[in-house]
Amino acid sequence: MHNPPRIVILAGPGASTDILFHALDKEFGVYRIIVEEPVSQKQLLKRRAEKLGWSTVAGQILFKLFVARSLESSSQARLAAIRQAHGLSAAPVPEDRLLRVSSVNAPETIAALQEMDPDVIVVNGTRIIAKKVLQSVPCKFINTHAGITPLYRGVHGGYWALANNDPEHCGVTVHLVDAGIDTGAIIAQALIQPTAEDNFVTYPLLQQAAGLPLLRQAVRAALDGTLQLQPAPAGQSRLWSHPTLAEYLRNRRRTGTR
Repeated sequence: MHNPPRIVILAGPGASTDILFHALDKEFGVYRIIVEEPVSQKQLLKRRAEKLGWSTVAGQILFKLFVARSLESSSQARLAAIRQAHGLSAAPVPEDRLLRVSSVNAPETIAALQEMDPDVIVVNGTRIIAKKVLQSVPCKFINTHAGITPLYRGVHGGYWALANNDPEHCGVTVHLVDAGIDTGAIIAQALIQPTAEDNFVTYPLLQQAAGLPLLRQAVRAALDGTLQLQPAPAGQSRLWSHPTLAEYLRNRRRTGTR
């Protein structure tokens, strides 16, 4: 253990990564943040089509074009209000703390992690991390997932819980990272209570706000050697993807989920 402890963030680019950095830096002091390049849209769509089929992917694209973009534009005031209420900063990460890599699974990432010798690694919004990376340094990898696992693995767990009329599982999970998709052992979970102002775009920020206190506690426990794991809630483990336009409209009519 270093003094002060070396906390390294391994992340994809985006506002949630900026918020995470500032929240942990204020609490602990972040040693470095490693940010990977995003996967190209072409590659993402091709992989998704291989799993779901092109008709589903086409529906997801229509949802993004005709719903998600509109919600993003109309929700800026609500997003700002959530950030202010929870003291969240989305300012860019300082360049002098930032290392850019092509992928979390690239040899350059492994070399950087081994040189940094972190005490804890916090993960946010990356590709699935390969076992060779998880085994490259002797410390815990901790992730915050926007959903209650194992019921809502994958993406948009808050939205899907509400769309399924399952508000008792609309929340966030802090868990250890393994080589699966949101399958790591659970450290802590919390629920959110969206208001009538919230929607598909604001749910993830509410989840991050609810998850950050749990993440701080988890990092502290990992540093102290007192980390405890929790049993998974009852229910079917399922991996969720993006809604199609038809699914979103149907869910909105059926449950009012925006």
